[in-house]
This record gives sequence, structure tokens and C-alpha cells, in this order.
Amino acid sequence: QVQLVESGGGLVQPGGSLRLSCAASGSIFTINSMAWYRQAPGKERELVAGIDYNSRANYADSVKGRFTISRDNAKNTVYLQMSSLKPEDTAVYYCNWHVRSSVWDIFRDYWGQGTQVTVSS
Repeated sequence: QVQLVESGGGLVQPGGSLRLSCAASGSIFTINSMAWYRQAPGKERELVAGIDYNSRANYADSVKGRFTISRDNAKNTVYLQMSSLKPEDTAVYYCNWHVRSSVWDIFRDYWGQGTQVTVSS
């Protein structure tokens, strides 16, 4: 089993910045990819940014140039640096890890509990 704990959300003014963190614990044998998703009220959950085992990143068009995803393998943590935040970035942000817990296991998706990001003046 893998547990994910997110932190770093909060209230920020338009144009401000926040950094989200997602730390993993438990049994991790192989990490395939990590990602951040978000879900705004009344909307479906959407992919914000992802990073693969080679640290290649991809971003939603709406956040390109403003958000940066990164990983610290030694700390088993993935980050999302968010800058130039807009009110439309307001959502609950979830981290997702696609990992294998052991050599005998298959790759599975694990989710964090979510952290609220509110962009408002």
C-alpha cells in the first residue's frame, strides 16, 4: 500500500504563487509516473501536469508557462509550483502516483486526499 499526503494549498490573490507538495510513504518498488489533477465545483477532474520516470513533464494548455511539476526521488515527493495564479485555477488539487509496490505487483493508481487552492482578491 502507498499513502499520499498533500500540503501547500490555501488562499492566494490573483497573480500570486503557491507550491503544492505530495509526499509518499509505504511500499514503493517502481514509480511509473506522478501527476497533479484538479477538480473545480461542478466540473470534472482534469489533468494539470504529469511527470514520468524520465522526469519528462507535460502540462494542460491552461497552465503552461505558469505551473512547474518536479520530483525529489530521495524524499519520495512531487511538487507543483504554481505562479501567476488566476481565479479559474481555484479547485481541489489531487496528486496521483502510478506505482508498483513490489516486483510481484501490478502498477496501480494512488490518490492523495486533495488540497484546496482558492485564488481570490
